[in-house]
Amino acid sequence: MSRRHSAEKREILPDPKFGNLVVTKFMNSVMYAGKKSVAELIVYGAFDLIESKTKQQPLGVFQQALDNVMPSIEVRSRRVGGATYQVPVEVRTVRRQALGIRWIISAARERNEKTMTERLSAELLDASNNRGNAVKKREDTHRMAEANRAFSHYRW
Repeated sequence: MSRRHSAEKREILPDPKFGNLVVTKFMNSVMYAGKKSVAELIVYGAFDLIESKTKQQPLGVFQQALDNVMPSIEVRSRRVGGATYQVPVEVRTVRRQALGIRWIISAARERNEKTMTERLSAELLDASNNRGNAVKKREDTHRMAEANRAFSHYRW
């Protein structure tokens, strides 16, 4: 990692159906081996399933799920005098979003439904109702930060 300057952020275009940047980032994370069209089919298919099951706007359910999964605090390793402490720190907005997206997709991939579309829609519905593996991951992260609150004075 370069110390002189950070890499500039790439410009991403909003997705064609909803015109939302977050959906595009989500789609790019679902994508394997550069197969954007397959990722589009999976995400939009999951949104259609959500709409047919709940009779709600899928974008609202998606946003609610992401809000329920994004962590506000996490632990970072900090080495002080030969000992390594897990220091709780606030999570930056961009990282919060990236972690939330990553956790939802990894939780969906571990599910037992038949297709990825079904897995993703089920995980998004679970996350929007504050249950499921992605929400559990967020709660575990918060619990770890809470347990290590005594080391918060080592923050940098």
